[in-house]
Amino acid sequence: MVSEAPPFWWTKPDWRAYALWPVSRLYGLVAGRRMRKARRADVPVPVICVGNFTVGGAGKTPTAIAIARAAKARGLKPGFLSRGYGGTLDVTTVVDPHHHRARAVGDEPLLLAREALTVISRKRARGAMKLVEEGADLIIMDDGFQSAQLTFDYALLVIDTRRGIGNGHLVPSGPVRAPLGEQMRQASALLAIGDGDAADRLIRQAARAGKAIHPATLVTVGAEDLQDQVVMAWSGIADNEKFFRTVNETGAHLYVTRSFPDHHYLSDDEVEEILDHAEALGYQLLTTAKDSVRLGGGHGRSEELREKSRVIEVEIRFDDPKGPDAIIDAAIDNARRRKLRRLAEK
Repeated sequence: MVSEAPPFWWTKPDWRAYALWPVSRLYGLVAGRRMRKARRADVPVPVICVGNFTVGGAGKTPTAIAIARAAKARGLKPGFLSRGYGGTLDVTTVVDPHHHRARAVGDEPLLLAREALTVISRKRARGAMKLVEEGADLIIMDDGFQSAQLTFDYALLVIDTRRGIGNGHLVPSGPVRAPLGEQMRQASALLAIGDGDAADRLIRQAARAGKAIHPATLVTVGAEDLQDQVVMAWSGIADNEKFFRTVNETGAHLYVTRSFPDHHYLSDDEVEEILDHAEALGYQLLTTAKDSVRLGGGHGRSEELREKSRVIEVEIRFDDPKGPDAIIDAAIDNARRRKLRRLAEK
């Protein structure tokens, strides 16, 4: 399973975006109504939703990991809830990073499971209750903001300040998942990653609406020795160019790249081509953690490619080191008030 956003989503609106506008309008009406009207399930622990405005990656997974690490530092037991996009399992499952493969549970859940208890479920309420049964006292949803299946106590929307929201149109005219007004109304805060200006208008809108703004940076970890190395990078994520910029920022000399769609599983021919090209040139191979886990259990020379491809590890760093704790505190307080309201309604 792959997810490849049309390139015109990320440029100035053109005839393709306007031709699809009637479909987008209908999509927006349905998505907005679902967010407003859907009956959401409650769970007895605080729920933090890490989402974004658009289709595709903006840094949700490393953000969820940063919050989980802050929670563990406080003695909490966080649990990740994921839909398991890209995986074949359609039953609620506790992810075992030592047993499961990406083809079964999805690539992102495997990364999350390295950090904390992780459950995948197409039914988010069922997955949330499974986390509670497994002992989680704080649930961190990786995506699911627009699904309207679960009551959350804090919604942090992540935005890449270099990419913004593309052409600003709703699916399928653009990458926006639901009407921006409704998304902004239900958001608790924005996490603005990077130093670009493509999201300035949205950030100002959020600030006027009284939403907290958390500036943050995506940083590489342990890549200092790549300075001046000649490398070849390959990836299949939502924004491959962002990964290639990250490689360049390490000081490496990036001469060859290979781009694939998000969540793409390499064919045997693609694996062969990457390995043979790098070997012929004598270049060090670099990739992302998501791409690396998708190679596990693959056919042909997949394991060889996994061994020869160095993973560029990245982390989200909040400009305010207390930012994750403030988010956790707000979620706990909101959950307490939610419980009191439910008791008063009985």
